[in-house]
Amino acid sequence: MTNIITIDGPSGVGKGTVSLKIAKHLGWNILDSGALYRILALIAKRNQISVKDENQLVKLANELDIEFIPSDDLSKLQIIYAKQDITSEIRNEIYGSMASQIAVNAKIRTALLARQRAFYILPGLVADGRDMGTVVFPEAKYKFFLTASCEERALRRYKQLINIGIYVRLSELALEIANRDKRDSMRTTAPLVAAPDAITIDTTELSIEEVVEQILNKMVL
Repeated sequence: MTNIITIDGPSGVGKGTVSLKIAKHLGWNILDSGALYRILALIAKRNQISVKDENQLVKLANELDIEFIPSDDLSKLQIIYAKQDITSEIRNEIYGSMASQIAVNAKIRTALLARQRAFYILPGLVADGRDMGTVVFPEAKYKFFLTASCEERALRRYKQLINIGIYVRLSELALEIANRDKRDSMRTTAPLVAAPDAITIDTTELSIEEVVEQILNKMVL
């Protein structure tokens, strides 16, 4: 499908901001698939549901009422759940860690699959995640996989969290990112890997604008 772009990669490579800018440039819709798992984690915590309670989590996944709204200045993607803005709340690393644990469950991933594909509406979709090009939209014509060093990704995440008032230790954040990478890459269901036909871009030394330019230059729409 020529009007789907998948941008996969681990946390902290810049795929969220890159996806937002590309979607705005093309006038397409956007899907932040990682937010779906963080939202599940948030709702689970609010309702005292364990990340191991498969049945309850699948039920929550089937009932998610989510909307993604780009901010006017493209600085962030506003995430609305049940008419509430939870953008800043789900960025807490507590929910990032819980989301990674939830994501290993095959039944939960299956429950979210249809919900993710429903975001594809004309004129097109930019899908940001970890298995967009391998599982959710394997038919997409344009697939990208972003990488960066663990140290750089931890620093980026640290700055992002500090800017929204969430304090974390950089060393602890780096360790959590490394553990999450291992968990995501080794899971048996939809592991974090680049699609065979994806173009890999190392963003360690690149600005957001440079990454966006590289992606757009690879496309013929």
